[in-house]
Amino acid sequence: MLEKRALGNTGLQVTFIGFGALEIGRDWGLGDAEQRRRPAEEEAGKTLNAVLDMGINLIDTARAYHESEARIGKYISHRRAEYVLCSKCGEHSDDPRTYYDFSYQAVRDSIDLSLRLLRTDVIDVMQIHFGPESQKVLDEGETLRAMREAQEAGKIRFLGASPGMDVLERCIESGDFQVLQIGYSLLDQSAHDLITRAHEKGIGVLIRSGLAAGWLTSRALTVPPEQRPPKVQKLLELCNGDAELLHALALHFLHRHPGISAVLVGTRRAENLRRNVDLLQHPMDEGLLQEAIAIGRG
Repeated sequence: MLEKRALGNTGLQVTFIGFGALEIGRDWGLGDAEQRRRPAEEEAGKTLNAVLDMGINLIDTARAYHESEARIGKYISHRRAEYVLCSKCGEHSDDPRTYYDFSYQAVRDSIDLSLRLLRTDVIDVMQIHFGPESQKVLDEGETLRAMREAQEAGKIRFLGASPGMDVLERCIESGDFQVLQIGYSLLDQSAHDLITRAHEKGIGVLIRSGLAAGWLTSRALTVPPEQRPPKVQKLLELCNGDAELLHALALHFLHRHPGISAVLVGTRRAENLRRNVDLLQHPMDEGLLQEAIAIGRG
């Protein structure tokens, strides 16, 4: 049975490992062009169904993830009762590019398009997909107005945001959001105290970039040592070059924070998601974890 945690005060329970559906719809990640390429549509469909078969009940997507929403709608909308669905608005798809438009009408249209592509009547969490000028987006308030109207119309259940550190505290203190998606990892621990603050206010916290876009997994080994970030190289040396151990350390670091509801893991293949679940089952040497945390802070 997969561990579940409360998503803040929403009343939803989500698996600690959630599926980040970026890579099934958009070219992304470390490695060469082939390693970054999104899977074929049917392969993405198999991955999505395997995610649900595994018992994972949290799926996070976005309009900016190109084909992701449409693939979710095509391949698992018939299993809609099995997952908590999160999407994002404000950054829009113009495959292979994206663009930002946080105006009232653009966000309203984006939410309606997401509903059609996802083949659902309601999206559980709709998040502002912040980019440049985040403060301005909040000051103008058009995005939030469109989201609130969609919520009142029953199209979305909870309001969320995926902010950077520039507006994270403002989002926490505003009272506008029931869920926040926050960048946090062994390599970047700067949000630690703000995650605690969000938790204290009953906000559900989803972690993005928890594995640092692959730097805290075996993908780091595909990059020559001299091209790796210094902290990554130090962590690999601590693990005697064992990238699986580094991966486990990264997950256990996230798991120990009580303010985190779930960690979003992005991958093209379901077996990689299973590996994350398995790595959390094994106990971790506390001394080694503390050394890794110290390196990450450095």
